[in-house]
Amino acid sequence: MTIPDLNLAATLPLLFLSAWACGLLLLDLWAPKGSRHITGWLALSGLVITFAVVASNLGQREEAFGGMLAIDGFSNLLHLIFLGSGALAVLLALNYLKQHGIERGEFYALLLFSVVGMMVMGMAKDLIVVFLALEMLSIPLYVLAGFARPRADSEESALKYFLLGAFSSAFQVYGIALVYGATQATGFAAIGAAIAISGASPLLLAGIGLMLVGLSFKVAAVPFHMWTPDVYEGAPAVVTAFMSVGAKAAGFAALVRVFFDAFHLLTPDWAPLMALFAVLSTIVGNVAAISQTSVKRMLAYSSIAHAGYVFLAVLPGGKGALSDFSASAVIFYLAAYALTNIGAWAVVMAVEKGEGMGSEISDYAGLARTRPGLAMAMALFMLSLTGLPPTMGFMAKFYVFSAALAAGYTWLVLVGVVTVLISAYYYLRVIVFMWMRAGAGLAVTPRPLNFTVALTAVATLAFGLLPGPLMALVEDSVRGLF
Repeated sequence: MTIPDLNLAATLPLLFLSAWACGLLLLDLWAPKGSRHITGWLALSGLVITFAVVASNLGQREEAFGGMLAIDGFSNLLHLIFLGSGALAVLLALNYLKQHGIERGEFYALLLFSVVGMMVMGMAKDLIVVFLALEMLSIPLYVLAGFARPRADSEESALKYFLLGAFSSAFQVYGIALVYGATQATGFAAIGAAIAISGASPLLLAGIGLMLVGLSFKVAAVPFHMWTPDVYEGAPAVVTAFMSVGAKAAGFAALVRVFFDAFHLLTPDWAPLMALFAVLSTIVGNVAAISQTSVKRMLAYSSIAHAGYVFLAVLPGGKGALSDFSASAVIFYLAAYALTNIGAWAVVMAVEKGEGMGSEISDYAGLARTRPGLAMAMALFMLSLTGLPPTMGFMAKFYVFSAALAAGYTWLVLVGVVTVLISAYYYLRVIVFMWMRAGAGLAVTPRPLNFTVALTAVATLAFGLLPGPLMALVEDSVRGLF
């Protein structure tokens, strides 16, 4: 038996961040009780260093652990999204945890371990690695969802997320077992070769269906979305901000890797299911969000709808492949959603006054009078989530709709456009309350939160006005991968 080439140098960002998270756990054991913020700043430093290492190697194309991990433009760009989202979440957590009386050092280590799991998801070229990465990113999130103990809603959200997450993981691992039984392989290349020789079998198709169910749960696509509103509302807002972005991006990373590297010869069998998920998610998510009075639940249903829009770009073209433009549209959309959504949740955290207070849309009345900067940023985020110019969200929707049109899914684009019009109602309602209704307003907010809001708002506007250079970089990085 030959030992595969590990190529540890190519996995340096993973190894570094994992070691950094372990170091934070040890440090927290000895840190004085009143200095937990030091752990947070160290976690931020680790994420920034890892971000710099990944950014310096965007053009890298290597394999590690005998081909089980791929280091390429697709994975590296996703790494930047995961690391950036984690860094913004840490910035938000620095004051949020203390304000809500849940400042515990293990928060930052758990967040870093979850980021490592997301990074592995984007690199996976083997079904076993996909499952291990899925669990590595999920288990810390189960704990973080219940981090506000003994608050009942936080504990409830953690329990729901854990039970339904374990249920979806069972689907995933059972699907992997069936695929292995049909192809005698877990590596994507070997599975594709086996399918080319033997074709599809009922056992294989059943395995593919179960795997799609497991990953659809992770991205909160209809009909596997029921956990989302309760978990998003009950978990600490800073956890929800990170989870809503990172877990969704990691799920779509795995979907693209698995279905276009391993199952690309069977696109007629699974593409209709993805199209169905796209339709259901955009319709159910947007229609359900209309009746919500809580901003948290509204953003949760909004997250479901955005999963449907990403599915538009994931759909295969005429030859069953994912075009360079479609892969780029997926990454651009995930980046736009990450910036916009984290910014919106940062404003939610600013308005939130305590347990069960400040989460209603009516609580945003008068925000423009006392904090015009926050109100302008929130208005920009709502416009971006809707998909209106001149925001990054507008360009993201333009790219995914263009990718779906190029792949021949005109009817899906029409459904998408109609649901965008529906979404305008509940997004613009928040703007109306901030700028046209009288209210108590808001006091001074902490600097890290203000910095996060400003950074995400500027990026959302800048990439909306000048999307070309970023999209060109993305297309150049993923060219020829799928």
